[in-house]
Amino acid sequence: MSKIASVDALEILDSRGMPTLQVTLTTDEGVIATASVPSGASTGKKEACELRDHDPKRYGGKGVLQAVANVCGPLFQAVSGLCIFEQEAIDQRMIQLDGTKNKSRLGANAILGISLAAARAAAMTKKIPLYRYLGKEEPLLPCPMINVINGGRHADNSLEVQEFLFRTVGAPSFAEGLRWSAELFQILKGLLKERGEATSVGDEGGFAPNLASTEAACELLLLTREKAGFSSREVTLALDLAASEFYDEIARRYVGRKSKFSRTPQEQVAYLKNLVENYPIDSLEDGLAEGDWEGWRLCTKELGQRIQLIGDDLFVTHKAILQEGIREKVANAILIKPNQVGTLTETLECIHYAQENGYATVISHRSGETEDSFIADLAVATRAGQIKTGSVCRSERIAKYNRLLTIEKEIA
Repeated sequence: MSKIASVDALEILDSRGMPTLQVTLTTDEGVIATASVPSGASTGKKEACELRDHDPKRYGGKGVLQAVANVCGPLFQAVSGLCIFEQEAIDQRMIQLDGTKNKSRLGANAILGISLAAARAAAMTKKIPLYRYLGKEEPLLPCPMINVINGGRHADNSLEVQEFLFRTVGAPSFAEGLRWSAELFQILKGLLKERGEATSVGDEGGFAPNLASTEAACELLLLTREKAGFSSREVTLALDLAASEFYDEIARRYVGRKSKFSRTPQEQVAYLKNLVENYPIDSLEDGLAEGDWEGWRLCTKELGQRIQLIGDDLFVTHKAILQEGIREKVANAILIKPNQVGTLTETLECIHYAQENGYATVISHRSGETEDSFIADLAVATRAGQIKTGSVCRSERIAKYNRLLTIEKEIA
């Protein structure tokens, strides 16, 4: 009993109005579980393949009908009859059927949808919360990393840095951290209005003002924190530079696409070091490009003992790449996005390997999200300690925060 009886899929829209997948899995006991798969705008080159139709007559070629067909056809045939409690066996069967290094034949989006739905069905069958099913230790609520200003590919403005974030590191609970974040967000909105700046938001819910520079954005966040009455021990700043987006691989230089600068890897590290020395920044994500390992090594040497250095495009949730990073003494934290690797099993393996080797873990959303709150349970189950799921607006982001509030009440 408790075996996979049927699998279905539907082409739905994500938060950017782009097509993605929703998978519905039914067991032989009548348990029905669904899971939706997010998609990214800023993606690493080594991410698992997000299968698209490339039909210019539908969604500009971004449709996912072939992935839907793969869920309902070959992938269902591969997992039909498997026990839903054997997550590794389910995922391995799909990986083997695909047979490619990056899941490009059947699509990582198709595979992940079944993988997540199977886990949710297993939790429902046992009549326990998803975080209890996924976790082997006492659950831990994460510290939220709140995206408040967007730039880079997430907004049509003048800022090169992709995300400016608040970290409520001194909050006594998740609920209080979320309250602080919401208050900071509203104060920042008021400051932008006073300056005549637009208060429209980017893909992940942060504001998208045309500020003069990265430093100007940091100054505005410090003013916001001051007006909210928080200290540097309570609220810190974090940046996601998404540096691969403005790295010229041929010239081996970081070149501003929106602002005018050109830096060698050494100059980029010096620039990051200067930011950290002048602002209360305790976390930098993708400060160097994914292919600039020499720059990453230098940055880790210069800043790795002082702040969190997160690899996103650098590691793309792949254990093998993380292993290389650990050997090379590159970064000290990893961003975790299940759709970068394509199965829940591989995601959990990467998280556990990072934690065993002293790397911090940050569970993350994508720019193209759905209302599915799976990653909230994942963050609690794995004791990741941090979650990055956008700003405190847009319902697809709030869904994760509200789920975490519910979990916090349950385990109190």
